[in-house]
Amino acid sequence: MVLLVAAPAAARAQHVDTVKHLSTAYLKPGLRQYFIYMQDTASKKTLVFWYWLRRVDLETRDGVPVFHISQHWYGQDTAMYREVYSVNKVADFAPVYHEEIKRGKVFAYNWDDQGIKGADTVWGNTAHDFSLAFTRPNLNWNLDIETFEMLPLAEGRAFAINFYDAGLDPPQYVVYSVKGSEVIQTLGGAEVDCWKLVTEGHVKDMHYTETYWISKKKHEFLKEEDHYGASFRLKILMPVATPDPLSHT
Repeated sequence: MVLLVAAPAAARAQHVDTVKHLSTAYLKPGLRQYFIYMQDTASKKTLVFWYWLRRVDLETRDGVPVFHISQHWYGQDTAMYREVYSVNKVADFAPVYHEEIKRGKVFAYNWDDQGIKGADTVWGNTAHDFSLAFTRPNLNWNLDIETFEMLPLAEGRAFAINFYDAGLDPPQYVVYSVKGSEVIQTLGGAEVDCWKLVTEGHVKDMHYTETYWISKKKHEFLKEEDHYGASFRLKILMPVATPDPLSHT
């Protein structure tokens, strides 16, 4: 579930670049695996775990080069399992198609800069009647990790990204600011110099902050730490040598 809300006050306090184009050459094909856990400070002896697989492939759709990005989310039980398939243009990462399969239900959408509609050619599509017109182009919020890897990060820069979570409320701008840099150690033992990208705000009465570490040299998303009120979440990129769980099924 996405819990981000744009922070207008923060946007007014600094110069913010509205993201219109991404450096898609930074997004490399291949498999990335992430370990995620979440903890509530009221339950310090328990953790909730996920394991995410995200694969980026280059393909052609109707003669247009596209990224095909698939996700598989694993949790403690089958109810937490989720599949996501997204198609975006290579030229500018504009969304073309998005599909989610969760709890046995399919939610599939055709997507362009004019609006998003339920895909009527996908059998059993729960979202076949959904339709929402857009006033301006936007980016797929389910692909925030890939989006951050393509930003022109630099000291003092801030970016307003018009994100949309398919099938939910209308798109909204979210401000992400570069708050310095830090050398972190990966699970493989390497020390990597990273930009720290930060967003914060409120959802109802809950304050949140999210911090992302993106490597300066390779533009890789390496780590994320989130604070949602009394809850903490960590995402971390697994080493390349980690076995692919799908290869055992």
